[in-house]
Amino acid sequence: MKYSIFAFACCLFLVSCGGGNDKKQFEFAGGCLTLAVDNEPSTHMASEVTDIYSNAVLSQIVEGLVSFNPEDLQIQAQLAKKWSISSDGTTFKFTLRDDVYFHEHPVFTSDEERKMTSEDVQFSIEKACTPNAKGAPTSAFLSLFSNQLKGADDFYNKKATSISGLKVNGNTVELTLIAPDPTYLNKLAQVNAAIISKKIVKADKETDLIGTGPFKYADFVQGEPDKIILTKNESYYLMDSKGNALPYLDSVVFMVESRKLEQLELFENGKIQVINTLPTSRIAEMLEGRIKDFNSEPPLMVLYNNPLLISNYYFFNMTDPRFQDPRVRQAFNYAINRDQLTREVLRGQFYENGIYGVVPPIGSAFKGYDFKGVKQVGYDYDPEKARKLLADAGFPGGKGFGSVNLRLNIGDIHSAVAEEISSQIYQTLGINVNIDGSSFEQKDEDADFARGDMFRTAWVADYSSPETFLTSFYGKLVPSTKDEASQINQSRYKNAAFDAYLEQARAANSQKERYRLFSEAEKELMKDPPLMVLWYANDFQLSYSKVRNLKNNPMNLMDLKQVYFKDWTKEEYLKSIQ
Repeated sequence: MKYSIFAFACCLFLVSCGGGNDKKQFEFAGGCLTLAVDNEPSTHMASEVTDIYSNAVLSQIVEGLVSFNPEDLQIQAQLAKKWSISSDGTTFKFTLRDDVYFHEHPVFTSDEERKMTSEDVQFSIEKACTPNAKGAPTSAFLSLFSNQLKGADDFYNKKATSISGLKVNGNTVELTLIAPDPTYLNKLAQVNAAIISKKIVKADKETDLIGTGPFKYADFVQGEPDKIILTKNESYYLMDSKGNALPYLDSVVFMVESRKLEQLELFENGKIQVINTLPTSRIAEMLEGRIKDFNSEPPLMVLYNNPLLISNYYFFNMTDPRFQDPRVRQAFNYAINRDQLTREVLRGQFYENGIYGVVPPIGSAFKGYDFKGVKQVGYDYDPEKARKLLADAGFPGGKGFGSVNLRLNIGDIHSAVAEEISSQIYQTLGINVNIDGSSFEQKDEDADFARGDMFRTAWVADYSSPETFLTSFYGKLVPSTKDEASQINQSRYKNAAFDAYLEQARAANSQKERYRLFSEAEKELMKDPPLMVLWYANDFQLSYSKVRNLKNNPMNLMDLKQVYFKDWTKEEYLKSIQ
């Protein structure tokens, strides 16, 4: 539920707004928005993005052919001003804008060199379909192009010098898929489908983060906390509905702080204006002790409490012989008392009192999905069944099993959850769980290379489809050896039946059939679980009411182009809620 709504509706006109400082400026333009992010981005390469922290920062800097509308998550034009899809659903033709310029950089000797062209689009896709510096596939290749775009695999494997499904002609770009995919536009709206400058990359300056987006990367300042500073792109091509230049803000600062108590202190001291997820120890105090700040007319603060398309779970290292027995993984699932976890640890910051599968059970987002059928093969707390399954697997009372190394990134909630889960597993199964905390970057790298027994993660929807959650367990994404990173399917799970359902769902002609097959895939996944689903995110977001036009959506997508500051008068506020 959204506790308060402050919205200033401004539609984007996809027209040129010229260059320089002669653009018409919004009356309340200016200012710096400061917000917290739990960890710094793990990469500056758009094609390598797999985590929400990199996504939050890079999505302000780089853009793709299309994007998500933050209001309803529908696809809208971005670098492409229009597109068409062939009658068989396999060919996407994009017509590019002719007024888009990359951010200033010494590599560019003129504005003409900064102009984005179809050559940059072709280069971006070809680079994404080329092994990275480590000789591994990019996340963009794995999630967007491999087994999807015609000729992408042959190009990657150097069997061809061009991608047969990629055609460029003037200001148009055509992408032809191997099979129809009605969600492909949504996939192209992801950050790792961003268009980058060929000239910048050729000059070996890709990590300088030069994009076409509304904000430019300015600096990384070390301190307590570290700060990522973005500044306004003065030559941004979009305007609001009244012809005002976008973005409104002069700058955006991300403060890197993993400790939620420290984030809240920064917020209460006015050093940041937005905070996602409250420290569990302060929820009651914030919601009850400061009720006047929310209920005054106008209020000082705004609280949003919406279910998000985010699943929090632990996954098993499927290369560990102990976890190759499905009875062991089922035993761990039955050993978890999730009601106790959500009640005593999360304290209200969760959605849905009960566990289904890895796809968050938000019916409004996935209408027609068989959540009921998935729940029937899910896992409620059943300690007796857990102990029997473990004994049947040859480890009665946990004897002979050994300890389990649980890898997680350090944070208030992650640590508290880990302590609760390790206690429950020991009490029910007699197995010691050693909690091994580190930075997010180190934990993620260890997960890629299966260095650990269990790993904590949260998957945020890349687009509004069950596929985005299920793809993390697609067996064909697992490399042939442990020496290679498995960036998406980090559990290295392989299940032929699951893969078959997933592939059939992708190729289905109707959404009803796709959802039926996706749900069958998820049922297969939960019967043979490589993971323990713990809860679905329902974070509290706090912001000061003067922060206007900050959109909330189930994907936690941040579009800051039209955010601005303006204090409310009592008269204006009362009129807005009538």
